[in-house]
Amino acid sequence: MKIAASFRTIMAVVLTAVLVAITAMLAVPTFRVAFNLRLTEFLEKVRECDTWGPVIVGAAFLPACVLFLPGSPLTLFGGFAFGGTFRGLAAVTVCVSVGSTLGAAAAFKIGQTAARQWIESRVIGNPRFQAIDAAVEKEGFKIVLLTRLSPVFPFNLLNYAFGLTRVSFGDYVLASWIGMLPGTILYVYLGSTIGALADVVAGKVDRSPAQQVMFYAGLAATVGVSIVVTRIAKRSLAAAMPVKNRRHESERNNDGEPMEPGIERQND
Repeated sequence: MKIAASFRTIMAVVLTAVLVAITAMLAVPTFRVAFNLRLTEFLEKVRECDTWGPVIVGAAFLPACVLFLPGSPLTLFGGFAFGGTFRGLAAVTVCVSVGSTLGAAAAFKIGQTAARQWIESRVIGNPRFQAIDAAVEKEGFKIVLLTRLSPVFPFNLLNYAFGLTRVSFGDYVLASWIGMLPGTILYVYLGSTIGALADVVAGKVDRSPAQQVMFYAGLAATVGVSIVVTRIAKRSLAAAMPVKNRRHESERNNDGEPMEPGIERQND
């Protein structure tokens, strides 16, 4: 047991270090330019694959999700390279939707395996965390769905973050697929309107009415998830509060002073 726990701890540390390193490197302009050049070369080769191109684009989401690499260029590229017809748009949308969902599921499982038990071992004596975690498990589908619809929450970070909670794998996958589908359809379509591969890699897309609609829908989802999480936290913390503390709070008057035993509060 100790060896297994130590191995999970090492894996969690290594995984965190790798993801932080990749994120930091992509934030440096020099490395970002080099990454975009390699990505452009890869996409040019994929474009030549014709029939299998959409499948390769979808499959590319697996390493992208696990390694914290940006996925939007892949979605835009799918529409750009293979979205010239309705059939092509549909094929790319299906492949990207399946690929991004599988990639999100892989990152979820890695986070769950590498870090979940390590975190549990450190908060096992914290009833408040356990209560909130249990509540998130019950409302998991709703929370995952709303966060996927919201543009505020980073896609790759959420994949690992949900792996640290008790959200069921089934709820996570289904809610992720449904929540990501509108954005996938939009980005595949926008990709089909881009004229140059360089703009695809750079993510240069002209504003459209559809984007405005998605933005406001995402904003509403952000408000929704904030309300849901706040309610869950309040209920869970109330449930986790020791009975003695709840009784003590109920015996305090409106001025914050403890009530005298046997004396009831008089109305003003």
